[in-house]
Amino acid sequence: MTKLSLSKEKIKVVLLEGVHPEAEQLFRRDGYSQIVTVDSTPADDELHQLIGDAHILGIRSRTQLIGVNLDACDKLMAVGTFCIGTNQVDLDTCKSRGIPVFNAPFSNTRSVAELVMGEIILLLRGIPEKNAKAHRGEWQKSAVRSHETRGKTLGIVGYGHIGSQLGVLAEALGMHVLFYDIENKLPLGNCQAVASLEELLPQVDVLSLHVPATELTKNMITTKELALLPAGAHVVNAARGNIIVIDDLVDALRSDHIAGAAIDVFPEEPASNNETFNSPLTGFDQVILTPHIGGSTQEAQLNIANEVADKLIKYSNNGSTTSAVNFPEVSLPSLHPDLTRVMHIHENKPGMLEQINQAFARENMNVAAMYLQTAGEVGYVIMDVQCDSSEGIVQQLKDISGTIRVRVLH
Repeated sequence: MTKLSLSKEKIKVVLLEGVHPEAEQLFRRDGYSQIVTVDSTPADDELHQLIGDAHILGIRSRTQLIGVNLDACDKLMAVGTFCIGTNQVDLDTCKSRGIPVFNAPFSNTRSVAELVMGEIILLLRGIPEKNAKAHRGEWQKSAVRSHETRGKTLGIVGYGHIGSQLGVLAEALGMHVLFYDIENKLPLGNCQAVASLEELLPQVDVLSLHVPATELTKNMITTKELALLPAGAHVVNAARGNIIVIDDLVDALRSDHIAGAAIDVFPEEPASNNETFNSPLTGFDQVILTPHIGGSTQEAQLNIANEVADKLIKYSNNGSTTSAVNFPEVSLPSLHPDLTRVMHIHENKPGMLEQINQAFARENMNVAAMYLQTAGEVGYVIMDVQCDSSEGIVQQLKDISGTIRVRVLH
């Protein structure tokens, strides 16, 4: 695949799922004019027509950029997931096609941590059940199974950006905080790491999950793990929907071994706000159900829009791939007005750099600056050169076996 230089006016940007309008404004302020925004995820046929000629695509968590959806993107050069997760994108295929994927790993962490902390307080006080009964006209004034957070133990699985912030908030309210992570993490405050999930579970009053969706975390919490929790414990999941086996959680709630739960993510979620939500958890007053809104605050969405749009614009404008999740990371300076930037994405195999250098030599081009980075099977070379025309070098680079994509910026 080879792409020549495109002016900003010719680059089509498609933003799906109601991405915060600040993202569109950032593109427009930078000179991009072909911008399409959609508040939902269209059905397949409409989606394919919409993204078929998109150069830059912005999505959130619902749009599945895999299989035929990804194959429909003939002109795609970059993807932005305006959220933390990227499991809705086939990262390996994008990488093999020279398409970097950017996300927002930090922008909504505070919002998720605050929601979880609020839910923990509500669960420990038994508010969900009391609230549900009050709506039905029942008056449940009682201190039974109602507790302060102070002195209780919170167990965090996954001590990343969200988990660590939650730990700080919980400690500020007097909770003891334990965490388990597969990687060694430096604890903040007085948080303590434990060696295994099995060691963590029997010690906690509240279990909160903050792990990514991987084969390792799929169905991580089953009847076995729930049974290890003390009777009367609470479970919170604001991470990914396939971490807990929902039917096993239902059984634990029905037996009253688990006193309550707060679930923000589900194995199957409606594609839009117009579709019906179904879950066996809807029958439990002691369960808080929220529609995947952990990061859905105005502050978080604004931060995400700024972060992801900025990364996409920088890649489009000068080739920078800093913090791309599936691509060699290169931080590049702005292009000097007297130079042309030639970017070569290729299979990472011996002899590629030599062939690239030979191509520039044959074109008698003076290289002012060169940048190189590799990641697994993909390499990324950027050359700033002095030239009047780039057509010759583009053809030379295109002819190199293993070339994935060539971009030129003037």
